[in-house]
Amino acid sequence: MSEHTDSPTNANPYLGLLEASLDRSRERFDRALNGVTVEQANTQPTPELAPRIDSLSWLAWHTAREIDMQISALAGTEMLWTAAGFKERFALPLPDDTEDWRHTPAQAALVRVADLTVLTDYLDAAYALARHYLRSLSPQALEEVIDRAWTPPVTRGVRLASIIDDAAQHSGQAVYTHRLLGLPG
Repeated sequence: MSEHTDSPTNANPYLGLLEASLDRSRERFDRALNGVTVEQANTQPTPELAPRIDSLSWLAWHTAREIDMQISALAGTEMLWTAAGFKERFALPLPDDTEDWRHTPAQAALVRVADLTVLTDYLDAAYALARHYLRSLSPQALEEVIDRAWTPPVTRGVRLASIIDDAAQHSGQAVYTHRLLGLPG
């Protein structure tokens, strides 16, 4: 039995629920980035008091990157980071294999953009990749064990829930960061 099908996600309520959850986090990023200047996006709002409250740039980049890395791995495709030229567009002073979930505040501060469209373009591409992947799955694919390194072993559905939960967490942090910058909304 194939893990993929051409059926829309509404044929499986779980896939539709995953897609709706994914879309909500993308909408939160739009709200968090609305009316923000490049300088504000690149600013860690409280570096002395709370250095782990990251900039909007880091939060958006990290979220797109984690979706890109994990969905590309599940789909067996090259990451958008390299395939779609985002590595060159961001031109970050970080190694390609950077484990951004382990960034120190100083490393996170290196994630800066000169134009907000690079952030929104990468978010759009990563979220589109995830939606396309979700729409390609059969209901049975969610139950397939894909990682036995954990106890209990991780299914495709659990991994997808984790990816979407991480995006939700960081999009909420982006809204909070927006407010810490003293911006309305």
